[in-house]
Amino acid sequence: MTRRQSFLYAGVAAAAIILITAVVVATRPAPSHTAASPATETSAPAVIPMTAAEILTSQIKVEAVGAGGVDALILAPGTVAAAPDGQAVLTAGAAGTVTRIYKRLGETVRAGETVATLVSRDAAVIAGERGMAQARAQLARQQAERERRLFEQGVSPRQDLEIAESNRVSAEAQVRAATLAAAAARVSSDGRSIAVVSAVSGRLTAASATLGAFVQPETELFRVTDPTRIQVEASVAAADIERIQPGGRADVITRDGRTLGARVISVTPGVDAQTRQATTVLAVLGGETLAPGQMVRTEIFAVMADAASGVTVPQNAVQTVGGREVVFVRTDKGFRMQPVTVVRRSAGRVQLSSGVAAGVSIATDNAFLLKAELGKNETED
Repeated sequence: MTRRQSFLYAGVAAAAIILITAVVVATRPAPSHTAASPATETSAPAVIPMTAAEILTSQIKVEAVGAGGVDALILAPGTVAAAPDGQAVLTAGAAGTVTRIYKRLGETVRAGETVATLVSRDAAVIAGERGMAQARAQLARQQAERERRLFEQGVSPRQDLEIAESNRVSAEAQVRAATLAAAAARVSSDGRSIAVVSAVSGRLTAASATLGAFVQPETELFRVTDPTRIQVEASVAAADIERIQPGGRADVITRDGRTLGARVISVTPGVDAQTRQATTVLAVLGGETLAPGQMVRTEIFAVMADAASGVTVPQNAVQTVGGREVVFVRTDKGFRMQPVTVVRRSAGRVQLSSGVAAGVSIATDNAFLLKAELGKNETED
């Protein structure tokens, strides 16, 4: 091979290499600027649209944020009791035998309604005394009228008229006393029976009377309780008495987890010598579902607590979303996620230093459903 032929073959090989390189470069895909750029994080929406009907269906409870710190919360066991004017003990006004019972345990009773009837010998005696008093009064009135006519005619002296008038006044007083005694014993008009009548409206919560049983006067036969007149008696430690004042706010928690609003009515001035506790009486809002004797838990807010120390919310109102602690504020169209700063937790309450103000309505019970809705929206996006 000559030197000229060697240069020719080398040129052809170089041209082939350049051609192959050009084809590879032309067929290589263009670099993706989107892949090279850092991915942008998607944030969850802060607003959850929800109607009032949907809130009710989801059983999401909404309540106002309370002022004060968790140190202002006083926990105490409580017992449901009837208010002084919300319960009546029904007794027999006289001894007798139970002949009729008109109401069963748990049935509704109206004020003034007869619950039972007794046949009583004492009733006959009371009715007889009333009748004799009426007869004596009638005779005394007639004698006084006759003496008045004789005095006006100058036949009888004034002294006889005055004696007759005194007898009339005394006889009428005896009639009033006999009538009141018959009314207090609930004696019937014929004087044969005595009625057992309720003094309040409510439900029959106790019944010890039995048909045919002979009962003594003032024996408890029935008990009627008005479910709308309920109070809670909480046992508070002696050290906490000064922190509670009438009118303060409180919550009553039932065994099934329901929370009922309440307010402080009074605090007993003395402390029990054995338990070293005082009784705080709470008026319950919507306490119709409570029954006397039921055990509950109470959370009493000390009215002297400094509102500047923060606000408190139920523990289940605070949720964690994206590593942040938030609450869900009620709006006209649903709920709005609001980050908060937690200071401390105690006894099912959380103290916040920022994020929401006292009085703002937030979701408490089932607030986790709103958190789940946020996660659902993020997944769809």
